[in-house]
Amino acid sequence: MQRTAILVDGAFFLARYRKVWGERDANDARTVAKTVFGMALEHLKALDRPRESLYRIFFYDCPPLEKSFVRPVSGDTVDFGKSGAAAFRRELHEQLRRQRKMALRLGRLAERGEWKLKHQAMQQLREGSLKWEDLRDEHYEPDMRQTQVDMKIGIDIAALAYKHLVDQIVLVAGDADFIPAAKLARREGIDFILDPMWQGIASDLHEHIDGLQSVCPRPF
Repeated sequence: MQRTAILVDGAFFLARYRKVWGERDANDARTVAKTVFGMALEHLKALDRPRESLYRIFFYDCPPLEKSFVRPVSGDTVDFGKSGAAAFRRELHEQLRRQRKMALRLGRLAERGEWKLKHQAMQQLREGSLKWEDLRDEHYEPDMRQTQVDMKIGIDIAALAYKHLVDQIVLVAGDADFIPAAKLARREGIDFILDPMWQGIASDLHEHIDGLQSVCPRPF
């Protein structure tokens, strides 16, 4: 029987969500979780496969930051665990766990207890529209990165391929970190499809996938 696995890079999906579904409330965890499931079904429809061919949806993300930091300019203490972003992430993960055919894969956030300038603030400094002496707390963000997420994606792709659990994988992602895993899957006869949610990809990525397919609304 034909079986399709849908793998979703959560950080990438959430970053694109606001651009793709601008009319939806990006802070409504239940709606976001249902959108993930709906997008998976749209992929099956586009591939001319029945709903019964869905093996599982894998969603990769990290738990929210739960620590308190001292702000870089004012010296005030902020508890990120009580922030709206943290509350949304916790609720999203709970909603995803309730979705049928959904597997939540959590990595971890590696943080150094430091702050870094936001990308927009750095651009404004370069352009001269913002001066160094005018920097405020809101121009900074915690210096952190996801760990274990890419590894978990790679391990799942390898397991799906080697155990012949599926014959097709759709990966929702926007970078090239998946290439080694994609090459492995293709060598095992897996039809490997990339969904960059209409974001442009490097031209050389095409040789490592079997198809490019975005099923979400195309942002203007």
